[in-house]
Amino acid sequence: MHEMSIVADLFTIIEEQARKSGATRVTRVKVLIGELSGVVPELFRSAFHSYKKGTIADKARLEIKVTKIKFKCHGCGKEITAKNIMDESFSYACPFCGSKDMELISGRDLYLEKLEIETS
Repeated sequence: MHEMSIVADLFTIIEEQARKSGATRVTRVKVLIGELSGVVPELFRSAFHSYKKGTIADKARLEIKVTKIKFKCHGCGKEITAKNIMDESFSYACPFCGSKDMELISGRDLYLEKLEIETS
């Protein structure tokens, strides 16, 4: 379960940011997890709740937003979600222009989006 090591790294960031801000408590943590990040949101949540005990984020609420896989077609410039681009030959092609020249623009994300804190 690599989610535990990711959460450990997240808590390093949380504690550093809380300290810099003079926080006495972290009340909410919002994380973005991409569908292609390799992180299972349920396992991440479980690891977070296990890891937070005894930390400045002991009572923090975790919010997870899963980002969808999205491509940008270099042929026509349109943005396409992953479910719309696989053709009959199981290769990826733009449903608008047929181009296979596409760039992944969303879905590999994994980052701390928001941290809410309390100060004395």
